[in-house]
Formats: sequence, structure tokens, C-alpha cells
Amino acid sequence: MNLSTKYLGLELKNPIIVGASNLVTDIETLKKLEAAGAAAIVYKSLFEEQIHLENLELDQTIGGNDERHAEMTSGFDDSFDAGPEEFIMNFTEAKKALTIPLIASLNAVYDDTWVEYAKKLEAAGADALELNFYNNPKDFEMDGRSIINSELDIIEVVKNAVNIPVSVKLSPFYTNPLYAINEMDRKGTDGFVLFNRLFHPDINVNLEKMSFPYNLSSEYDSRLPLRYVGLLYDNIKANICANRGVFTGEDVIKMILAGADVVAVVSTIYKHGPQQITKMLEDMEIWMANKQYESLDEFRGNLSKKNVNDPFAYRRAQYVDILMKSSEIFKDYPI
Repeated sequence: MNLSTKYLGLELKNPIIVGASNLVTDIETLKKLEAAGAAAIVYKSLFEEQIHLENLELDQTIGGNDERHAEMTSGFDDSFDAGPEEFIMNFTEAKKALTIPLIASLNAVYDDTWVEYAKKLEAAGADALELNFYNNPKDFEMDGRSIINSELDIIEVVKNAVNIPVSVKLSPFYTNPLYAINEMDRKGTDGFVLFNRLFHPDINVNLEKMSFPYNLSSEYDSRLPLRYVGLLYDNIKANICANRGVFTGEDVIKMILAGADVVAVVSTIYKHGPQQITKMLEDMEIWMANKQYESLDEFRGNLSKKNVNDPFAYRRAQYVDILMKSSEIFKDYPI
């Protein structure tokens, strides 16, 4: 079977890419992921906030020594900035270890640092950029339009600053995600990753403390991106990457039927290891052979909103129809 596809101007051998995570910070794991069949890898996000925190910790460490005795103050350079250099060095080493494309993920705070870090990652060999729009509103006075306008400005300045493709990874928490995506598409965004899985705090009631558990996807998380992939197919110029809840070859097939160009996987690798990619690809080939499909293009988007026979499949009327049949759940879950 021909599993090749295109994403962000890159020719990929198949539609499975590894999403940004701690998995990719180890060179040996990177090699295993490539050997298992990953078509591309998104490197762990460069978070500007993390750099600021590291600088603050460094400043506190240096400042804690200032008053011990006079000679110690001359042992540190107050202008020292940890910066992104270590991250860029690790990214460069990862790039050297791979033969498949390596995409850089970036989450900055200020307009100038979005551009600065984007240029550094391009110079380090990134084949494309993924702007990680992780907006966590804290200001009650900021409206939704202000957030979108800020992100549109970031896309524009980064696109103007680099010569590699630029995608954005979005959360679903917009008043109308379709509107936000359409506006970003008009700005020339090359791809959309749907959706970012945001980290959320929890509370340990026994210790009465905040806790921060690992945030792996579940199999049911795929339904949200599936819906929006199906709605967006053939309505935007950019590529579509389905992210969240993709665990099996069947999940990949579903996303392509809805209209995705590629899928990003992370949680399934944590749970099953890099070899899961090989199994997913094998299962895809078996399904395609049984259906007599020779390439992904033959069935991509066949069940998108544009091509599906049921005009209500992606509309609220389908939800109403399900509610009308809600008693059928007792067949599977008797009380």
C-alpha cells in the first residue's frame, strides 16, 4: 500500500507523526521511533515561560550568595541569561540523529521572542514550526476577539521572519473554533494541529494540596478532533493534523476518512512503546487491502461533512436524534 502523504510542504512516508512530548528528548528513543515507522517527529516545545523561571531560580541562587562575604559577589556575572541555548543545542543533536523531518514546537510570551526563537529553531535545522498557542486566560477583562487578534499577529510576524512552513496547535476553547481557524488560514498558516491537550491541576483531598497528574489521552478523546477535521476538510487551504486519542491503526483510518492529512500520537507510545507505530501501520495496510484502496488519497475525506451522505452528521440535529434514542443505552448497560 502507498501510505505516503504531504504535510507542511514535507513529503512523508506515512501519516503518523510523533507529537511534542518528553519522549523525544532522548536520542535513543528518537531512533526507536524512527525505526518503528514514524514519518516525522515534533520536538518538545520550547516554552519561554520555562526559560524565565530558570533565570529567576538562577538569580535567586546568585543573590543568595551576595552577602556571605564580599569576594563572592565577583564570582558571578549578573548579566548571565540561561536563554534557549541549551534547548537549541539539544534540538540540533536530535536533528543530526534523524533522517525523517523534525518539526520544532514553540510557545513564547512576547512578539519579539516568538520571532527570535523561531529564527533560532530554523537555523538549528527545523523542517517546520509548530506554534503552540497555549492560552490560559487569567484576565477577566480580556475578550475572545483580543486573544484571536494577538494570535493572528503572532502568525503574521513569524511567517514573515522564517522561510519554513508554520503550523499552529490550537485548543478547542474558542467561542467558534471554525472562525478562529478560518482567520488563521487567511493569514497563511500552513497547518493546524487539532487539538492541544492542556494540562489541568487536580486536588489531593487527603493532603489538601494541589496535584499535577500526567495528562495522557483516552481513546474517547479522538471524537472532538474527528468532528472538526470533518468540518474543515476542503474548506481551508492549510493541512490538518488530528491530535488526541489516536491509539490504533483504526483511529488513524477514521481521521483520514474525516479528512486529516496526518495524525500526531503520544499517549499510545507511552502506553505501548514505539513498536505501536509499526502495528498501527500494519493494521492500516490490512484495512486498505481489504477495501482495495491503494493510497490514502482514495479515501481521504470520504466521510467529511462535504462528502458524507447524511447532511446532519456534523450538525446539532444528530445530537437531538441521539437523545431521542437514549433508551437504547439500556441494551448495553442494563440497570
